[in-house]
Amino acid sequence: MDGQACVVDGDVVGSGTIARPSERRGRLGVVQRVSVVGCSGSGKSTVARRLSNILGVPHVELDALHWGPDWSAASSDDLSEKVRQATAADTWIVDGNYQSKIGTLVWERADTVVWVNPPKRTVMWRSLTRTIRRVVTREELWSGNRENWRGLMFWRGEDSILWWAWTSYARVQQRYESAMLAPANKHLAFHRLRSSAEVKRFLEAVAAAHALGSGEEE
Repeated sequence: MDGQACVVDGDVVGSGTIARPSERRGRLGVVQRVSVVGCSGSGKSTVARRLSNILGVPHVELDALHWGPDWSAASSDDLSEKVRQATAADTWIVDGNYQSKIGTLVWERADTVVWVNPPKRTVMWRSLTRTIRRVVTREELWSGNRENWRGLMFWRGEDSILWWAWTSYARVQQRYESAMLAPANKHLAFHRLRSSAEVKRFLEAVAAAHALGSGEEE
């Protein structure tokens, strides 16, 4: 059961499965391929890294596949091919959205979706402090790119991280609320995490389930 966990609505059940929160009957599905989504500044990358560490499976960051040198963006075809290669394995954690370029490519192979969905005020604070930290420390991101102070200039529209976080929040809410109810996604177990406490509880349950599953293998 390496790379698998077992949780029902956040509670460990020891069966190598996880429940769909919208279905209280406890529909189960194996946790091996996880899509972590959310708006910019939601904390999805942090959650994805922690899940990757807990389960011992690769963490695929879509931003790293999308952005080339000098913030050059991959085409839909190029990004889709990179995603296909990155998700060819049996287990992974994919972090990011990009449905406008790759459609449902990740979800077609995923078994679980973790939607990191904190309040808008939290998203904006995280976006602000993250951008300041990255600029001040000259943190190197994907393909050698670095953020700059323009990211804080709301009036610059799409060039501003803050503008993007603010204007995309409602759109992302609507997208994933609809996705949770869509028949096409019935194979997916959705987990909507609205607070740090919910994130903590979910990760602790996954860790406990993974430890239980690993113990059963020995």
